[in-house]
Amino acid sequence: MTSTPSATRLPRASDLGTLVVMPWSGEAPDGGDMPYLLAYSLGDAADGPEASVAAIEHLLNEHKLPIGGNLVDGMARPSLPVSLLVESGAAVLTLPGLTAQCVPPREWIAAVEQRGYAYLVFTTRPWPEAVPGKAVEPEALAAFAGSEETLLAAAHVRLPARSLRV
Repeated sequence: MTSTPSATRLPRASDLGTLVVMPWSGEAPDGGDMPYLLAYSLGDAADGPEASVAAIEHLLNEHKLPIGGNLVDGMARPSLPVSLLVESGAAVLTLPGLTAQCVPPREWIAAVEQRGYAYLVFTTRPWPEAVPGKAVEPEALAAFAGSEETLLAAAHVRLPARSLRV
């Protein structure tokens, strides 16, 4: 008697829902500005927020980005499958099969130019209220990005900022 091997269903891009990347900068323990990138889903996948959470968990685990774990130092891992391109006033976050772009404020660009990296917080926690094109109050960003629930549900990556070379 033979049996069919079980197969793990890989999430489709649509399972993520709307993926948003939000840049901001803030004071770091060393006194300088730290450029942060918050990546999250609106939780609007066709199969609901749970599908978005599961798809992001799968994506992060597949690329060895531990959720709620230690900081992944992309500066020391040149083969890291996630990258950040900062060029012409835009920031482009790329993982295999996934690209997200945002237009950061000038102070974020200055901070990433000074440090050479951004701190990525890629959370599985949906944030349906923070839709693209709608202003997010600084207090709301601080409450969501700084909450233990968000941080424990996230991969944390020190992500080198690359630019196009001519």
